[in-house]
Amino acid sequence: MANSSRIQNVVPRPGFSALHRLRKKRKGQRVKDPLDDLLLKTLTSQRAMEERFLQMEERRFQRDLDVEERRMQLEQRRFELEREHEFRMFSVFAQMLSILKQSHNGSSSSLAMPRGLDFNQALSEIAGMAGGGGDLHEARAVQPGRPLAERRIDMHGFCNASEFQRSPYLSARGNIANIFRGSTEEGYKAYHADKYDEDKNPNGIINFGTSENKLCFDLMSKRLKEQLTQTDMNLMEPPLLQYPDWKGHMFLREEVARFLTYYCKAPAPLKAENVIVLNGCGSLFSALATVLCDPGEAVLIATPFYGGITQGVFLYGNVKLVYAYLDSKITGTSTRPFQLTVDKLEKALQDARAEGVTVRALILLNPQNPLGDIYSLSELQDYLEFAKRHELHVIVDEIYMLSVFDESATFHSVLGMDRLPDPQRTHVMWGISKDFAVSGIRFGTLYTENQDVANAVASLCYFHGVCGPVQHKVAQLLRDRDWINQVYLRANHARLKAAHTYVTDELKTLGVPFLNRNAGFFVWIDFRKYLRTGTFEEEMLLWRRFLDNKVLLSCGKAFECSEPGWFRIIFADKTHRLQLGMQRIRKVLEEREQEILAEAKEQSCQSDQDGKADSTDEVIFVSRHQEPTCAGSSNLGDLIGLLQQQMRSSDWLQKNTAEQFAQEKPEIYDVFSKLVGKQ
Repeated sequence: MANSSRIQNVVPRPGFSALHRLRKKRKGQRVKDPLDDLLLKTLTSQRAMEERFLQMEERRFQRDLDVEERRMQLEQRRFELEREHEFRMFSVFAQMLSILKQSHNGSSSSLAMPRGLDFNQALSEIAGMAGGGGDLHEARAVQPGRPLAERRIDMHGFCNASEFQRSPYLSARGNIANIFRGSTEEGYKAYHADKYDEDKNPNGIINFGTSENKLCFDLMSKRLKEQLTQTDMNLMEPPLLQYPDWKGHMFLREEVARFLTYYCKAPAPLKAENVIVLNGCGSLFSALATVLCDPGEAVLIATPFYGGITQGVFLYGNVKLVYAYLDSKITGTSTRPFQLTVDKLEKALQDARAEGVTVRALILLNPQNPLGDIYSLSELQDYLEFAKRHELHVIVDEIYMLSVFDESATFHSVLGMDRLPDPQRTHVMWGISKDFAVSGIRFGTLYTENQDVANAVASLCYFHGVCGPVQHKVAQLLRDRDWINQVYLRANHARLKAAHTYVTDELKTLGVPFLNRNAGFFVWIDFRKYLRTGTFEEEMLLWRRFLDNKVLLSCGKAFECSEPGWFRIIFADKTHRLQLGMQRIRKVLEEREQEILAEAKEQSCQSDQDGKADSTDEVIFVSRHQEPTCAGSSNLGDLIGLLQQQMRSSDWLQKNTAEQFAQEKPEIYDVFSKLVGKQ
């Protein structure tokens, strides 16, 4: 029975073939299932995505290789610059040793400073250039080493001589006024013809050239609208519609005196009778130059300076400017680049007097435009004492006094000094256009204790007066001390500081040197490494290249800077305009740098100018413009100052200690040790 049961189990069960056919049928049906098609498509897409990802990874890897290659190139270039820097330092040091060995101190050549402009001479010079009789390139170049009588008038700063035609309808003075324009006017006109607008004209020109505060329009417009709803702001009494005292309405002069007493920290209340009101500080410069100087006489001023002063003092009174040139070198008693010292003022004054020029006054800008410098109390005292020794009037322009935006910087007004060396010759001006972001409201004020000067200037206020309703509104604005302190100044300083930080950070990223200051609306930038040659013609080409790329800057020539390649940029603007403007600047500089590198590669030499930024320095710049040509052309003091600057502008001393030098080059170290021991 058992065997028969096993045999029965071996025998196929009934229906086995039918089940097999059913399974094959189901298997065929699964192949055609839509889910299988979907799975196939998913796998195909996944494979395509993986291939795409691999391609992207390959591209990223290639970009990383390109970036690394670029970094290596920059490292190599930085290494070459450091070696050149060391070579220059040793070159200067060798010249110093040569001078010591010869016991020859030498002396630096005296530079004759420009004495200003003369109507007839300037007109004849322009006519000669326009007629092809003069060399325009020679006329454009600053040549301070030549006597004034032999030097052609430098008209490049304010006219296009090639387009000049003398008008038979104008006097000599009228012809000069007709052509008194330059890069600032040219750019300003181009800006107004193609002004940037985020919606209407996004490809228009962004204005970083005109010194205006565009950060606080919202605060001022709101305040003025609030004032318009107040009855006292809408006051229209008959005295406001009649001729006032030419010095200004007494209610406004009293308010200005209280305002200046408070913000200038005057030791005693200032007097309203010493206040004069005009339609802007430009008019004040014209009036003061006219009443303090006779035609052909001069005013002393340090360069670079706000170029509008030239127009102000010259067009009306034919008053000249004598320049005390400041430069980027730190030499003598200087402790920072472009520092004004009494020695420089003394030299400029004596050079002018040696050429027969009568200097009547000194102009001080505090805070300084375009440098952003703030003079200390000791510096102000020194300048005023210098002026007193030489019986010079001092015109102090403090129009940016409330635009010091960093707490680490402290502004000192001349009116806040305990004692003025010569109060009868000290005159202070201020206006609301900068500090209150209302440059369209023409209002400036002069404070002087000299009643003769006050009365003489007041006689010219007939031509430069401020209308009565505006005087009333300005008085109401200055009276609102709570709003000024608690709302406006806090917001204005915070916005200025943020905008300044943004622009300077961008400059550091670009490796562009600049002066790091905390006052005004501007940064003084060193673009010298982007010039093929160190000339003002090349500077003007770079300026026009910025303008062609729809960003307006101010070049150093407009400020009578003695070194080509410096530019001023205005940062007091809205963020979106700052960002777009800096993008356009970056584009120009990168293109210019590539052109210079290509030229250097073709010529197998490097450009004559280079710089790099160090964000830790107060003054961020490395200059290659102070190399003496020979040992006899510079004195020991200049060479020592140059060596100090070269050391200060790099970390060479940290990388090359005396101990390290003694270990690496013991023979040379022994020679220097013996030499030092003999001194």
